[in-house]
Amino acid sequence: MNIDIIDTAAAMTRVFDVAPEHRRDLIRKMWSPMNGMYHFVPGEMDLAVIHKQNFGFPENGPEEELRESLDTLIRANAWERMHHALERGIETLKTANPDLHIPDLKVLLLLGDPTNRHFMEEVKGLSAFGGISGYIVISVWPTIDVLNRLEAIVVHELHHNVRYSPGGVVWDPVTVTVGEHVVAEGLADVFATELYGSHGYTHFVDDQPRNDDSVLAKVASGLQVTGMQDFAAWVLGDKTAQLFGAEPVGLPTGAGYAAGVRLVSEYLHLHGGTAASNVHTPVETVLSDVLPRLGLGDE
Repeated sequence: MNIDIIDTAAAMTRVFDVAPEHRRDLIRKMWSPMNGMYHFVPGEMDLAVIHKQNFGFPENGPEEELRESLDTLIRANAWERMHHALERGIETLKTANPDLHIPDLKVLLLLGDPTNRHFMEEVKGLSAFGGISGYIVISVWPTIDVLNRLEAIVVHELHHNVRYSPGGVVWDPVTVTVGEHVVAEGLADVFATELYGSHGYTHFVDDQPRNDDSVLAKVASGLQVTGMQDFAAWVLGDKTAQLFGAEPVGLPTGAGYAAGVRLVSEYLHLHGGTAASNVHTPVETVLSDVLPRLGLGDE
């Protein structure tokens, strides 16, 4: 298999070197290797819109701040570090599952939007998506936390990518449950900790929801909710749900990640193995074992 880390350092430099009114087409060109990511969507996707939806840097943003932050990523060897992390993650997954299919990967790393308060404060400079086989998109703001977690961030998304690649779990946006998303986030975070220790835990999830039994119980009550349009509050929390026009349910940011880690950790405690060896374990298998043990019934 092949890992293609797109040279967005050069691409973003080209964007910042032209006047704001000429940047949109260069942003589209930067995103063009990811065109196949949206093969299932009817019609042609405007990649400039996709860029914005992924909290990508604004066309007319704070010039000096954007250039300095790009330099920070370059000095941190972000692209090389992510490539090495993917190699390590793939080796770990293949060792645990010798017959596992790993797709060719295209990875797009870009600066996020420093003017977006939700991106900067609520999710602390990170938006990442690896749920479509063969493609990973990561938008970051290079804070110390993000820079320390670059490897963990990309292997988290790698775990998602392999889980939803051919031979793995089928993600149907109509019938998929909150439980699948929660368990997947738990598996991906635990996988990242197996490789990178405490840096593996998603950093926008505070300690309070990680250890709060009432948060776990609330998330458990929604595990059978279906349809992606209703997922935001259960997985990412109320503030993200409100950003996307969804109904809040009374959960803090990252509640689904926190609950997922607890559910997966309990499953691994019961059965042994690792998040790597359980990359394709069905959500029903995990929940049927751990919910009763945690006093959460079989919601």
